[in-house]
Amino acid sequence: MGGYFSIRRWRFRSHDDWRAERGQAVPVMVVVLLLAAVVVLAITRLGIAADDAAKARTAADAAALAGAADGFAAATELAEANGGTLLAYNAFGNQVEVRVGVGSSVAVARAERSVLWERPGSG
Repeated sequence: MGGYFSIRRWRFRSHDDWRAERGQAVPVMVVVLLLAAVVVLAITRLGIAADDAAKARTAADAAALAGAADGFAAATELAEANGGTLLAYNAFGNQVEVRVGVGSSVAVARAERSVLWERPGSG
């Protein structure tokens, strides 16, 4: 009762006692393996999303530069060459803004065309 402590509670288990708990590790291992599979799946999806975002930024930058230099057709060509799809193309003055999608990621990039004039024979 109150402050009573029995040594018998801390005895070694016999072979028959262990037999009653046989198979208890299997459900625990199933839960651990399922949890590990969920973690691997989540990390894989994050990696794919990060890769798509990087590809979308690259394709958008290339498309914006090509669009500023050579127009809509060049922007579309370079977006597709970099694995993306040109979603929007806006040209205003010397500036171009594009939206490019890769997978589930979308990136926006802007470029400006500037012309450098040189006198003939000065170069």
